[in-house]
Amino acid sequence: MANLQGFDANQVEPSQDFTPLPAGSYVAVITDSEMKPTKTGNGNYLQLTFQIVEGEHANRLIWVRLNLDNPNATAVDIARRELSSICRSVGVLVPTDSADLHDLPLVIQVGLKRRKDTDELQSEVKGYSKVNATAEPKPATQVNGTDAPWKR
Repeated sequence: MANLQGFDANQVEPSQDFTPLPAGSYVAVITDSEMKPTKTGNGNYLQLTFQIVEGEHANRLIWVRLNLDNPNATAVDIARRELSSICRSVGVLVPTDSADLHDLPLVIQVGLKRRKDTDELQSEVKGYSKVNATAEPKPATQVNGTDAPWKR
């Protein structure tokens, strides 16, 4: 048993639903990024955390892994193309750090795929685009005039 004295569920928001996001387009921002080693240890991938910032699915998270350092040249090429799409969508064409991409809104196209191990459906980012092709990208705090959703 564990001592839970001092914990009050009235003071903590319950965990979110983990069902897959419905396929569609969502305005999102990157809230976190980290280079992580691959399972085999022979490369690294950039993991990006996207947070939906508008609509009924606001505050839901979805993750993308980009194999930027991998012995498989095709995997690296795909990851670099995807990163280019993200950079163009947020208006940062020459980032010096993955944090340069944080808090800038973009539209992610989400699809569904079946997991190979469990056959369950899961969300998958299929593409990226600018929020408004005619407007300059703005930090998430300027999109709705308030603090970014994860800072409220």
